[in-house]
Amino acid sequence: MRELLFTVGAEDAGETAFAFLRKHGFSQRNITKLKHGGGLTRGGELLRTVDKVNAGEEIRVLMADSGNESILPNPDINAAAVYEDDDVIVFDKPPFLPVHPSIRHSTDTLANLYAAKFPDTPFRAVNRLDRNTSGLCVCAKNRFAAPQLIKSVSKVYYAVVDGVIEGAGEINLPIARTGESIIVRMVREDGQSAVTRYKAAAHKNGRTLLEITLLTGRTHQIRVHFSHIGYPLCGDEIYGGDCSAINRQALHCGRVTFVQPVTGERVELESPLPEDIRRLIE
Repeated sequence: MRELLFTVGAEDAGETAFAFLRKHGFSQRNITKLKHGGGLTRGGELLRTVDKVNAGEEIRVLMADSGNESILPNPDINAAAVYEDDDVIVFDKPPFLPVHPSIRHSTDTLANLYAAKFPDTPFRAVNRLDRNTSGLCVCAKNRFAAPQLIKSVSKVYYAVVDGVIEGAGEINLPIARTGESIIVRMVREDGQSAVTRYKAAAHKNGRTLLEITLLTGRTHQIRVHFSHIGYPLCGDEIYGGDCSAINRQALHCGRVTFVQPVTGERVELESPLPEDIRRLIE
């Protein structure tokens, strides 16, 4: 249960409650749930979405969530929470830990840890990381925060590739599924638009550490793009990387920035490179 209090300013006086809530970041779907669930009040009285609000009034929003009935709680999962408030929690996910449950991983995922910590709240991962990718994973703790975080979160990835790349650049190549595979992707003209920006951060042992930002969010985008231009990620067995020095793709979400959904505060978090990636360039 999450309670939010809003004071109506002079600039919002005369607006309907619906318009007021929309202006403060509530989706139409969330407003509908509040309307039918009785979670919207003013001065202790039920507030209809068609009612007009007045300057100085306090609007109380009470959001109830269903729990994680389908996800088995597992408090023993190893993933540190590096930031938490009433609306957001950010985990530093180690490699080899899936984010969401699947047939093969029903009890050993980040979602299972979340279910143990917050049994009354659905798991909402804002940025999903592949099982073997490490780093920061932002999760919304309520249905108001989720769409706000999706709009505001930005991520910086670090990857080590085979070969030497100098300077900075952009890869703008469409990505599509490979044949009938539901996992493997490739660059193909009829694929979805995909744009990756990168900057070389260090060189060592014939490898390059890259700082990467994504303008789009396609499956395996970083891995596919760099493999296509001849610089596969170290350890990336699927896309042709050298697996002799690391047993997973050398990819890490090392920085996230987002706006706190309620306070508007800008939050920036960093996660250091894991030891297995750091060894590749030391």
